[in-house]
Amino acid sequence: MKKTPLLNIALSRVIASLGHGDILMIVDAGMPVPPGVELIDLALTRGVPDFVGVLDVVLSEMEVESHVLAREMIEARPPALLMIETLQLDGQLGQPDWISHEALKALSRRAKAIVRTGECQPYSNVALVAGVVF
Repeated sequence: MKKTPLLNIALSRVIASLGHGDILMIVDAGMPVPPGVELIDLALTRGVPDFVGVLDVVLSEMEVESHVLAREMIEARPPALLMIETLQLDGQLGQPDWISHEALKALSRRAKAIVRTGECQPYSNVALVAGVVF
């Protein structure tokens, strides 16, 4: 059995397959998923699992070089933003890039996979850009 926190087979497989510059998105329950992009749907019910918990587990296994967020998140201030700000200060997310929500949806077409959470707070979405560990 794995010793790391991530137990979901599909998510573990996708993270293991990421190369430098690949994009993995973690999104709220309302974010559309473009045709052709792999969806790992973890949503069970409203708020379960939450965005923060999923991001925490993903970061336990994924090296992140940078991340992309919607500017609308700043005004909406979902609980996820506090964790993201803390992770930015800790250097775990690399450099941020702020774009419009529409541009984030367009970027999602380039994602290797999208992880849907049960999060129901608006704009609780992040595109994680894979880094390298060497």
